[in-house]
Amino acid sequence: MTGGEVLVRVAEFKTGGTGDILVTIGLGSCVAIMLHDADAVVGGLAHILLPSPALSRRDAAPGKFPQTALPLLLQEMVDRGAQARRITARIAGGASMFANLQPVGTIQMGERNLVAVRAALEHHGVPLVGSAVGEDHGRTVRLFVDDGRVEVSTARRGVTNL
Repeated sequence: MTGGEVLVRVAEFKTGGTGDILVTIGLGSCVAIMLHDADAVVGGLAHILLPSPALSRRDAAPGKFPQTALPLLLQEMVDRGAQARRITARIAGGASMFANLQPVGTIQMGERNLVAVRAALEHHGVPLVGSAVGEDHGRTVRLFVDDGRVEVSTARRGVTNL
């Protein structure tokens, strides 16, 4: 799996190496966790759907939640030659897509996902070095494993780099 775009769907996580571009499309309230080890040229991306396994069926995919996706993604990266102490994270997503439909004061799913993702990163000692989160619009992200660059695309704001 080297040398092209690798699609990461909702509730999935994947790793990549030299030449790979890890892509996830259509982040709304979901959060993408993008991990990178520059020295090993290894990257990982998880498309987080929910903040906690308590909000889903017991047999749900481990990529659905930060508490289960992150340790598995880190292990896959280490298996590919990454070192945990060198891995950094960027996150994107966590939008409040339907805030105008919710009662005032309601905690949006996007914000709940962001809180859970940040807590999981802190728990595993992975430094967060960039983010494009919140607001009210969807995003598509691409992690270029060769250099760790992350492109965040939105319909309203075009493409920015993290």
